[in-house]
Amino acid sequence: MTDNRSADAAEYRKLYATARWKRLRDWFLSENPLCARCIMQEIVEPATVVHHKDAHRGDPEKFWSGPFEALCAPCHNKFGQLEDHGKTTIQFGPDGWPL
Repeated sequence: MTDNRSADAAEYRKLYATARWKRLRDWFLSENPLCARCIMQEIVEPATVVHHKDAHRGDPEKFWSGPFEALCAPCHNKFGQLEDHGKTTIQFGPDGWPL
């Protein structure tokens, strides 16, 4: 599989493999064990991904300080990555109305 990201993106992706990030990720998920997006829809789903709510784009300060959001992988794939690319996402509550 080919990685089509820029050289800058490939460089900061290495931060996700550091022991420091793994400790931060584990701590954050222990404090926030449920997916924040699912909870808004009254769905109980374990969080497995720590998402940077504000895209860090390689900025070390934003990478390490957040803000973060605990998400399940499907929500991260559906919402988080779109938002990182500047797209607006609409979420709906259990009643079907936008949040």
